[in-house]
Amino acid sequence: MSTESKDNRVFKALAHPLRRLMLDGLKDGPKTTGALCETFSDMDRCTVMQHLKVLEAAGLVVARREGRERWNHLDALPIKRIHDRWISEYAGHALSILDRLQQDLER
Repeated sequence: MSTESKDNRVFKALAHPLRRLMLDGLKDGPKTTGALCETFSDMDRCTVMQHLKVLEAAGLVVARREGRERWNHLDALPIKRIHDRWISEYAGHALSILDRLQQDLER
């Protein structure tokens, strides 16, 4: 799979506010699917699972079975790749513009 295709999956996964909330819930440690369903009790289990599948397809969540439980782990590496490729590149440009503006204002 191409890097562009992987990035598109990450952007798609991050585009939905509930999926971002799920990732926030996993940043402190893995959670079972049941625990995520309790956290998002306004959604049925099927909907939670559909969102988890999108996160898994993007590589943001890794699921592991332990007995009858399915543990969901956050994998933040795809977000770091997005940051390195898109955010830091453009942030550096914006910072240089602000630095030049500050220098011009101080003259």
